[in-house]
Amino acid sequence: MKKLLLLLLIAGFSAYAQKAMPSVSLKSVDNKVYNVKNDFAEKDKLYVFSFWATWCAPCINELDAIKEHYAQWHKELNVEVVAISIDDSRTQKRVKPMLIGKSWPYTILLDTNQDLRRALAIANVPYTVVVKNKKVVYVHNGYSQGAEKELYNKLKEL
Repeated sequence: MKKLLLLLLIAGFSAYAQKAMPSVSLKSVDNKVYNVKNDFAEKDKLYVFSFWATWCAPCINELDAIKEHYAQWHKELNVEVVAISIDDSRTQKRVKPMLIGKSWPYTILLDTNQDLRRALAIANVPYTVVVKNKKVVYVHNGYSQGAEKELYNKLKEL
């Protein structure tokens, strides 16, 4: 049983698979309020919530890598990426300047008070949560070069 649990954890599964997405409201960088459960709820659409921070190099690398494929993913798989910054009040001022240089095509939300992070029990970033029909269907923690291909393959399965 321990081996099976370990294999499931290694494969990126967690106790949150098929858990309902929490109803948490976050602001975008332009001060628009989004409820992550209700505003990202188009039927059968895949939502990739990518948790990141300005001080996290692997997070930035992951979002840059996804950007290269995003137009194709969006068209082929009906995927929307929502990048959620977990920068706190001390580092939040770095988010907008970074976004100007990156021109990521994602909706960028700010989890300054860590409300969504806590609700999903996220310990560290980068952390990816895939949601379909308001349910968490896949989670993955960490990033290494090429992991976006694994994410793409997982999204195709869903």
